[in-house]
Amino acid sequence: MTAVDAIRLALFPALMAFAASSDLFTMTISNRLSLALTGGFVVLAFAAGMPLAAMGMHLAAAACVLVVGFVFFSQGWIGGGDAKLFAATALWFGFDHLLDYATYASIFGGALTLALLQFRKLPLPEALTRQPWIMRLHEERGGIPYGIALAAAALVIYPKTGWMPGATP
Repeated sequence: MTAVDAIRLALFPALMAFAASSDLFTMTISNRLSLALTGGFVVLAFAAGMPLAAMGMHLAAAACVLVVGFVFFSQGWIGGGDAKLFAATALWFGFDHLLDYATYASIFGGALTLALLQFRKLPLPEALTRQPWIMRLHEERGGIPYGIALAAAALVIYPKTGWMPGATP
C-alpha cells in the first residue's frame, strides 16, 4: 500500500467521524472541517492523477449542493455547517455517487430526527442532566445534529467510490 492509498483510506473517514462527533457534542460543524475536506480532495485528486475534467465535475457537484444547501439554510431547514459539510462531501463523491449519498443522508437524517423527538419526550435521569451536550439534545425545540446523518451516509458511500484503495470507480 502506498502513502497515497493510506491517506485515501484514513483521511476522509476520520474527518467524517470528527464531523459527526463535533455536531453531536457541540451542535456545530467547524468551517475548518469543510476546508480540510476540500483541501484533502484537491491534494489527493492531484496525487491520484484525477483528470482535470473529472475534478471540474466534482467541483460542479459541490457547487450545486452548496447552492441548494444555502437555500435550505436560508429557510431555516438546516444549519450552515450542515450545508457546507454536505457540499464538501459532494466534492469527494461528484455526481456519480451524489444521489446515493443524498438518499442515505435523508434516510439517516429522518431516523435521527424521529429518534431525537422520542428521546425528548422521555424524562432524563439525574446523572444525564449534568451533561451539557445531552441537555442540548434533549431541549424540546433544540436542533438536530444532522452532521451525524451526513457523516454516516458518507461512510456508507465512501467504500463504493474510487477513493478506496483497490476500489473501482
